[in-house]
Amino acid sequence: MSGITSLFQYDFMRNAFLAVLIITPLFGILGTMIVNNKMAFFSDALGHSALTGIAVGVVCGIPDTNLSMVIFGIVFALLLNWIKSKSTASTDTIISVFSSCCIAIGLAILSRGGNFSKYSSLLVGDILSITKRELVYLLLIFLATIVFWILCYNRLQAISLHRTLAKSKHIRIRLVENLFSVFIALMVMLSIKWVGILIINALLILPAASSRNISENLREYHFFSILYSVFSGIVGLFISYYTNVATGPMIVIIASVIFFATYFYGRNR
Repeated sequence: MSGITSLFQYDFMRNAFLAVLIITPLFGILGTMIVNNKMAFFSDALGHSALTGIAVGVVCGIPDTNLSMVIFGIVFALLLNWIKSKSTASTDTIISVFSSCCIAIGLAILSRGGNFSKYSSLLVGDILSITKRELVYLLLIFLATIVFWILCYNRLQAISLHRTLAKSKHIRIRLVENLFSVFIALMVMLSIKWVGILIINALLILPAASSRNISENLREYHFFSILYSVFSGIVGLFISYYTNVATGPMIVIIASVIFFATYFYGRNR
């Protein structure tokens, strides 16, 4: 116990711990609806588009890469939703095309002159570098997401179950879907710096998928998703500190162990 307590004498560990307590519940909450709506590719494409967001910021001379990532992520999410509604091609195909294009454009711009090494840390993230100001931004997104979830959860659930029935109930499907996509974009873009582009999608999907393996109703589904996400974040943070391993990948490893455990438990039950 004293060993764990001694960790919090460092400001960076206190900030990282608070960040985990803010980020992981959001992953658990949003992940349930992402899994329900089969939007894993969507959130993955958003993560990859972060490179293009940074590249646009570099080209436009925007000093704050977080700002350029967030703006581009929101525009990208809304554009993707619009094209999905207009195109006859499969959703997976559209998302794959957009994701590949964004990665290529971002890498082409950022690697010009051999400067990509400055941005390579974004691939795995570094939650220990989070500042108090950035914690405030995360807290604001957390509060906004909770308000959105309270107001729009029933509408989102109705849309995921039956779009035609939801439309007959006068639910504004396009508006609700766009708002949900914006919150995913905000969450992904603001977390990438600390979680990493390569594994951001895993943290959104794994807790919800693990919960789905054993849950018998929606209440359990959301509860276990949040529980698994928070548990993975806290345990992953502590293990990464003692083993000197990047925090993001360690959190994903813990979340993966939970997924396989719940998968086999659910099958046996």
